[in-house]
Amino acid sequence: MTIAHLLEDFGESLRGTAISITDISLEEERLAAFETGYQAGWDDAVKSQKEDERRITADLAQNLQDLTFTYEEAYAAVLNALHPLLEQMVATVLPPLSQDTLAPRLAEILQEKALDHGRQPIVIAAAPGDMNRMETLTETLPGLDITLAEDDTLAPGQIFLRFGETEEEVNLDSVLRAIEHAVSGFFEENRKAIA
Repeated sequence: MTIAHLLEDFGESLRGTAISITDISLEEERLAAFETGYQAGWDDAVKSQKEDERRITADLAQNLQDLTFTYEEAYAAVLNALHPLLEQMVATVLPPLSQDTLAPRLAEILQEKALDHGRQPIVIAAAPGDMNRMETLTETLPGLDITLAEDDTLAPGQIFLRFGETEEEVNLDSVLRAIEHAVSGFFEENRKAIA
């Protein structure tokens, strides 16, 4: 016994109506198939381009974020490396440098004050360690009536200039402390900004 009676026979439907295709309809079918394939390819290309743009934009954003983070890390590292150097400069280099520039700065102040106060006698009160430097200074200003007064209560670099009734203090230590405070404040502010 065969199972042919259980299966459908497709041969009978093929024997029915004949399909006729002309050259024009065949060309139209080919053109429609080409247009369909071309449009599908174009759509795939546009979709691929949009995905590439999205990926590139995401990569660029990530790279910029990494670069910003790297810049901040580098900036923090440079500041951390400079902090001890600047503190050492303030503590070691500036005090002798300020002592060396004391006499020229004092000469400038004395000349300015002499113009303001006329030919009044000038009294310079200085610490005992600064007296040699002050004597050298008075020799370079022969046109001014300068009297030196040694004052044991003054610190090195601290000088009082007296013009008649007026008195002015020149204090290099306070300038150095202000510089030290400014350096410390700068690093403290940057530490807060980076954190």
